[in-house]
Amino acid sequence: MIRKAALQIVVLALLAFIAWNAYLAVTQLKPVEKSAALTLESSAIQAELSCVLKDVTDMEAGQRGYLLTGNDAYLQPYADAKGRIEMDFANLHAGLSNRTQRERSLESQLESLATSKQAEMERSISLRQQGYRRRSFRLVDSDEGKGYMDEIRRIASSLSSSESNNFARFDEQRTAALKRAFSATIISNFVLLVLAVCAIGLIRHHGRLLGKEAALSRSELTVRNLQLERLTAALSGQARSNMVTINMNSRLLLENYGGFLPRQGHAYAEQMKEAAAEMERLRQDLVGSPSSNGNGRAA
Repeated sequence: MIRKAALQIVVLALLAFIAWNAYLAVTQLKPVEKSAALTLESSAIQAELSCVLKDVTDMEAGQRGYLLTGNDAYLQPYADAKGRIEMDFANLHAGLSNRTQRERSLESQLESLATSKQAEMERSISLRQQGYRRRSFRLVDSDEGKGYMDEIRRIASSLSSSESNNFARFDEQRTAALKRAFSATIISNFVLLVLAVCAIGLIRHHGRLLGKEAALSRSELTVRNLQLERLTAALSGQARSNMVTINMNSRLLLENYGGFLPRQGHAYAEQMKEAAAEMERLRQDLVGSPSSNGNGRAA
């Protein structure tokens, strides 16, 4: 009973620990997933920032090429970047929505500077299209556009540096979370293995003990069967001897003294003889021995 209770306790503990191990794995993976998502988000912000800076640079390159040559083909990069920059700023704004107030403020300044830079380029291009080549050059020489670009690059660099720090911090958190999850998984699986080994050991031990108990029970049963057979044989032999004696005495009584017995005594002697023969038949049926003849004599 104690062994069975111990085995049940170990099996229940094993099942409970399996459930706890699954819960632990899910719990440990959540910080890893969160850190990985933040790392990807930081990478996306860096990519959007690079896109914005590229858009402004492409617009400026297209503006300078058109101002120098007057060829409308140089306005194509300007027009392409102008069509992309609004969407790129929208994506950057969405990516920085959960960042610090400083980073969101820098993004607003960057967008404002890009708008001012775009307005400056629009004026110079408009002057060149109207034939005022020198006036468009003077506008460029005023360094207004250069001031905008310098500020744009400075703010973009500051935002990029902040996101680089965020990326490094998120990556460290992800690495630490992975280490914790790995350590917890190893420890929990080791404990699970120990419990499983204990359960298997108890099951095998319990099985061996049950086998020994079964063998002992079979041995005891064999001994008892042998004792019972001996007792049955002894009782059968004694009963047979008594029946033979009764049968022989009743027969001798009838043969030797039948003529002196009254009718009733003669009937009693016959009944005793028949009763002895009947009891002998019953005994032989019980012990499986065949009767020898109709008179109840033993074989």
